[in-house]
Amino acid sequence: MYNLISRYMKNLTKEDVKNFATTKNINLSEEELDFTYQFVKKNWEQVINNPKLLNLDRYQDRFSSENFGKIKKLFNEYSTRYQAFLK
Repeated sequence: MYNLISRYMKNLTKEDVKNFATTKNINLSEEELDFTYQFVKKNWEQVINNPKLLNLDRYQDRFSSENFGKIKKLFNEYSTRYQAFLK
């Protein structure tokens, strides 16, 4: 599973991040999109290895309150749903 995710992440584009967010009813500003893309590209391995260490509240000031709430809910939902596949 790790190799599949790694290959996907190497090819991930900002447009991919924007499209995913849009499908989840999250409309990121350019600044939010830039931050999210850079954060995901840099930290994806640590996040999937131990998502409980990620304190999303540290990044709350990077997003509108509406988007932050949606992002936090989405992250928790996906962590719960897919964590068993990443061990």
